Amino acid sequence: MRIIAGLYRGRNLKSPPSLEVRPTSDRLRETLFNILAPEIGDIRFLDLCAGSGAVGIEALSRGASHVTFVDRSRKICGLIEANLDLCRVPEDQTEIFNTEASDFLHQAIHRKMTPWDIVFFDPPYQNDYLRVLTFLSLHSSELLVGQGRVIVEHHHKNVLPETIGNLSRTRIVKQGDSSLSFYET
Repeated sequence: MRIIAGLYRGRNLKSPPSLEVRPTSDRLRETLFNILAPEIGDIRFLDLCAGSGAVGIEALSRGASHVTFVDRSRKICGLIEANLDLCRVPEDQTEIFNTEASDFLHQAIHRKMTPWDIVFFDPPYQNDYLRVLTFLSLHSSELLVGQGRVIVEHHHKNVLPETIGNLSRTRIVKQGDSSLSFYET
């Protein structure tokens, strides 16, 4: 895995040691950030189920001002930290939380954390996306900035609904076995 473009371009990241994490491929990450290019500068980005942190680090590399990484595995959070150190990302641009995605979202509301412009959600080998997406929809005014986006990576055969509460899918991009569903409020 490597950072594709921007400030940290060409840096090779450490990969997860197990199959519990399914990293977003370089090609899919490139497609994602080509789509997001006009709006990635100076934003807050939330990487839920962050794995290696490659998606969030790519966001930082391309101009995001802050990325919050969330993963349930303590070892994986250590890997994210190692990858951030490898890229020499300033500490004030990132936060890492070792918790489940849905628990983190509850905490974010309780702590009145600053909302995010883009939420990227890629749970590993999971079919039930709706609990987290429904919660994001119900609390979008507290978790998303204005016309914030939620982007979900999923297996192309795992069909997600067109609308979830006040989130509406505006685009779906398929590449290989993976798809990206883009939702907006």
